[in-house]
Amino acid sequence: MTGRPGRLAGRIALITGASRGIGAEVAVRYAAEGAHVVLVARTVGGLEEVDDRIKRAGGSATLVPLDLRQFDGIDNLGHALYQRFGRVDILVGNAGILGSLSPVGHIQPRVWDDVLAVNLTANWRLIRSIDPLLRRSAAGRAIFLASGITRSLPAYWAAYAASKAGLEALVRSYAAELANTPVRVNLVNPGPTRTALRAQAFPGEDPLRLPPPDRVCNVLVELALPECTRNGEWIAADETAANPERRPSSGGC
Repeated sequence: MTGRPGRLAGRIALITGASRGIGAEVAVRYAAEGAHVVLVARTVGGLEEVDDRIKRAGGSATLVPLDLRQFDGIDNLGHALYQRFGRVDILVGNAGILGSLSPVGHIQPRVWDDVLAVNLTANWRLIRSIDPLLRRSAAGRAIFLASGITRSLPAYWAAYAASKAGLEALVRSYAAELANTPVRVNLVNPGPTRTALRAQAFPGEDPLRLPPPDRVCNVLVELALPECTRNGEWIAADETAANPERRPSSGGC
């Protein structure tokens, strides 16, 4: 566990989808702020690359190669973290997949099942597994990555949009259940960002015209702070991305 000074010093942060994109950048940023980060992703090589970045900066990490469709593995993760740390202070549900963009009637059952499994069911299983550990923290924080697609609901995005709409409902209900506890739960919409999922969805788009994944880090740090009291909100990453020194004005953080 790291003893580095920082706003997240001494806190244990679990991050899914941590081998690349937003998850990797948040992991590096949390470690720089003093947290010990537990990195979950399918790709061992990607996890090791992020671990190298964290170590070079003097931080510490635990690597957990896991396909989130292996639900028993999520259950076992909660037990393992309890045995090692006794608590989790921060949970970031970042992992997500696009599936395919096609008419509703043409979506293959396997694609539908995979998108719902990773984007929705895995997050429910994470909550189920990690909730007792968040409650053992003096200031547990859970943050899940939302999508603006649930606002626009364009044609051909049904599987992804349904999974993210379901996640929104799940997380907001969970936040309401925790309103009278020290745990706080929120959703963050990163907006258009230079990620692999974005490139898959818009293959003709110039990625250099999009902001990099690290632009999401500011709001994810703010929502992870013990003093942050926001709960059950859907928050745009641009709230702090335009000004790194800005603090969200509502809810105490």
